Amino acid sequence: MDERDLLAERFEASRDHLRAVAYRMLGSLSEAEDAVQEAWLRLSRSDSGAIENLGGWLTTVVSRVCLDILRSRTARGEEPMGVHVPDPVVSHVGHEGADGTDPEQQALLADSVGLALLVVLDTLAPAERLAFVLHDMFGVPFEEIAPVVERTPAAARQLASRARRRVRGAAPTPDADLGLQREVVDAFLAASRDGDFDALLTVLDPDVVLRADAGAVAVGAGASKLVRGAAAVAGQALTFRKFSHAARPALVNGAVGVVTEVEGRLMAVMGFTIADGRIVEIDILADQDRLFSYAPGHGR
Repeated sequence: MDERDLLAERFEASRDHLRAVAYRMLGSLSEAEDAVQEAWLRLSRSDSGAIENLGGWLTTVVSRVCLDILRSRTARGEEPMGVHVPDPVVSHVGHEGADGTDPEQQALLADSVGLALLVVLDTLAPAERLAFVLHDMFGVPFEEIAPVVERTPAAARQLASRARRRVRGAAPTPDADLGLQREVVDAFLAASRDGDFDALLTVLDPDVVLRADAGAVAVGAGASKLVRGAAAVAGQALTFRKFSHAARPALVNGAVGVVTEVEGRLMAVMGFTIADGRIVEIDILADQDRLFSYAPGHGR
């Protein structure tokens, strides 16, 4: 094995970690993969013999690439149709719990971050998000974060602290019991199929939020929307009845969710955040371009 092959082997050993970092930074599977690939290109052009801590060096490079992407988004003012659902990590699960996740998705699910948290992370300033993700999710010291955000370690600590306060105030803490989650989601789907408005209200939190991202070019009844409140969300849920036969159970970012497939085509991924036995957030990705690009078994 020559020196380049050895370097590639060491890089591959870090790939899952780097992808997990980039996904939490960006909430996009394709952009996360691009950031990881850019890290490899920079490594292959560098004097690798002078790198003392390869894992730390790669994490720093990926972080800088992600920070540039986040800043570019901010400069462009990206906000498709006023609603954006981060890319879900989907694991198809049968009723017996058989997991059909591919190895790449398993690596991301191993330390899952819920869609609700990713939505909140999208509201943070780029440097805040980077400091929070690196320190609070991956334990990177502020002394190593500081050069990436071009601040002192104390200032980097303040960035993470501000982000932490916003996350705690906005991201619900989900129930961890998957069995309980399944019961709640099954009750929601059954009430939707039966057109039982009152039953829907019993499983929805009074302040539930439904976020549907159908993409920037979607029009009509299925277009992107943000709906708040149990009554309004229950009303929307009744429109799911015609697709109930196509709903299949899945794990979505490590929590119980649903995928909808019609004639072999993935139409939507629905993630649920459940707290205290009730649904507090429903995130639906129905953007066909994004679904095709990453869904397991659908072009990725």
